[in-house]
Amino acid sequence: MKAFLLTSFALTAFAFNSILCRMALGGGDIDPAGFTLVRLVSGAVVLLAIILLTNKTESLSKTGNWVSAFFLFAYAIAFSFAYVGLTTATGALILFGFVQITMVGVALAGGRRPSTLEWCGLVVAFGGLIYLVLPGLSTPSLISSVLMAGAGISWGFYTLRGKQSESPIVDTSGNFVRAVPMAAVVLLVFLPRLNLSARGAFLAALSGAIASGIGYTAWYAALKFHTATRAAVVQLSVPVIAAFGGWVFMSEIAERRLFIAAALILGGIALTILAKETD
Repeated sequence: MKAFLLTSFALTAFAFNSILCRMALGGGDIDPAGFTLVRLVSGAVVLLAIILLTNKTESLSKTGNWVSAFFLFAYAIAFSFAYVGLTTATGALILFGFVQITMVGVALAGGRRPSTLEWCGLVVAFGGLIYLVLPGLSTPSLISSVLMAGAGISWGFYTLRGKQSESPIVDTSGNFVRAVPMAAVVLLVFLPRLNLSARGAFLAALSGAIASGIGYTAWYAALKFHTATRAAVVQLSVPVIAAFGGWVFMSEIAERRLFIAAALILGGIALTILAKETD
């Protein structure tokens, strides 16, 4: 039950993170570099506050590490800039496709072979994702596609490193703090293009504090319950959750395709969960 609750919360947070990002960048309320910096700063502030309130300050000297922080930063900055030139459907396919390729590839390279059920679940779930986004695909910008692929690879490695975390909130906090100066350097480079409205800053802060900071902490805590393959596959539910979120909160039209794709993706996830082999 703990694994289910942590995973469900994290994946829902990821979905709302995508919604908030689309609202901010798509509406022209903020630029990608500004969004990334506000997002990371907000996440760091909220997580540090939680640590202080829970009297875990003695752990701050051991919080996070620079390698994980770099992958977090690389994912966040590439994600923001990529969505300037990609549709939501195209971006989702590239991002989650490369997350799967990265995590499953690392598992195979390390000699950890997914079970038959895990392979079946991966194929079914990924097929459901393609079925969901295929009608909305357009010829994407090469630069934006490469950036989103980089975001997917970075998130895949960040997730894999999270399997080693013994204190999710402390590690996530440290990673956010370390990623802030990296984002600040990028903002300085793109300072002439800075576009920061109150609405854009609010959406970015909400994305960083709740959907990213707390959501990523829950994900780090959930990872110890999943194999690398299963962790890769369950993330394919994020586009479905985001689509349903758009239907419920933004009055977007829900077509039959959404429900069929959801059944395929959730069915594939169920297969990986049923698999007994562990990495």
